[in-house]
Amino acid sequence: MFAAERRQLILEMVRANGAVSLRELARVVQTSEVTVRRDVRALEAEGLLDRRHGGAVLPGGFTRESGFPQKSHLATAEKTAIADLAANLVEEGEAIVVGAGTTTQELARRLARVPGLTVVTNSLLVAQALAHANRVEVVMTGGTLRGSNYALVGSGAEQSLHGLRVSRAFLSGSGLTAERGLSTSNMLSASVDRALVQAAAEVVVLADHTKLGTDTMFQTVPTDLITRLVTDEPPPHDDRAATELQALADQGVQIAVAGGQGGS
Repeated sequence: MFAAERRQLILEMVRANGAVSLRELARVVQTSEVTVRRDVRALEAEGLLDRRHGGAVLPGGFTRESGFPQKSHLATAEKTAIADLAANLVEEGEAIVVGAGTTTQELARRLARVPGLTVVTNSLLVAQALAHANRVEVVMTGGTLRGSNYALVGSGAEQSLHGLRVSRAFLSGSGLTAERGLSTSNMLSASVDRALVQAAAEVVVLADHTKLGTDTMFQTVPTDLITRLVTDEPPPHDDRAATELQALADQGVQIAVAGGQGGS
């Protein structure tokens, strides 16, 4: 295993558990504690984690990524409304890409009714939602399975997207700001999402109001590449989400609000 792969795996373990001992890290990445200690020191120098006696913990500024079982129970009504609205953007006979995520999974369930559709995806959950759809062709990327969100990642996934061109990409992520665009907390997922964006003429971001104003480690889509945001109506007291929506609109992002006025 290369150093970059080891360090990515170490980061994922720390994010998933909050704190992990050097012994456990060494066991999972199949190397010595001396090597793991060196990796942890390098990751700390980059501000990605903090060392503690005998282990590594999350840095103060970042929250750990929720796994799929936790995410699937967050903002479920909002995700359903967003998926309903986003599905209206897809036309019969279109070719699109759909990234991984719980909101994009909801979208895929609705796309099963669109005849002649071709959907390229790196998500097992998106593919499963469309597996029995009549007249919908599903094309999956290659890659390595990332179990926390049932997505294919890595160089195999990225290479399979080279030379592809579709009308739209539908993506979600961990955070969205006007300053930085869409971001996620996993490096491998971010790389595949960037490859999905390169394959599409337009980019549609699906993000509920809890993601607005949140910034996470790895940028996937800069704001100037986002064509449209499909979101839900922020609660009246959520000034951060409302401010972010206005800032995104000011930068030319078309805003569609589920249950709201739909926007600019």
